[in-house]
Amino acid sequence: MEIVGDIASFVVLAAESAGGEEGGSFLVSPGLGLMIWTLILFLFTMWVLSKVAFPKIQEALDKRAKVIADSIEAAERQKRESEELLEEYRGRLAEAREQADDIMARARKAAETAEAEATAAGKEKREELVAAAKRDIEAETRRSLAGLTGASPGHTTAAWERWWNENGQDWLARASAPKPTSPSGPGR
Repeated sequence: MEIVGDIASFVVLAAESAGGEEGGSFLVSPGLGLMIWTLILFLFTMWVLSKVAFPKIQEALDKRAKVIADSIEAAERQKRESEELLEEYRGRLAEAREQADDIMARARKAAETAEAEATAAGKEKREELVAAAKRDIEAETRRSLAGLTGASPGHTTAAWERWWNENGQDWLARASAPKPTSPSGPGR
């Protein structure tokens, strides 16, 4: 109510100072009555807007802010999940590489042992052991790939290479994509 009193005193002062001047436009020196009615209509309009329009506008703004906040939260959650899946995939890939390196190390060791024995037994025996080691490596590699990818394109390395060239990028995308979660949750 202080504001209304300040405005009323300002209007009275303006009317007194304008009272001595007689010419000019009514926009430059409006009458006291016009000022009062303008102020009353302005306050009435603000009151109506504050009761009718402003709450709806604020409600719409609040809804929009909540939708934006929820979208940001969902995007951050999906990003975390995809990063976790990517790390899991990288871990599995590193494990597969370690297994392949281990297999290669064992195969090399077996080949070296076989080579030492083959010098005594002959060149033919050595070639048989190397061929068997390569088959074991390929078979273990195929088993590892089948375990990682869930696919079984065939029993040859060439079949796996064809499969990888055709499906490798899709498999990588699926492996790194976030897994959908059940809306009902576990145990329901």
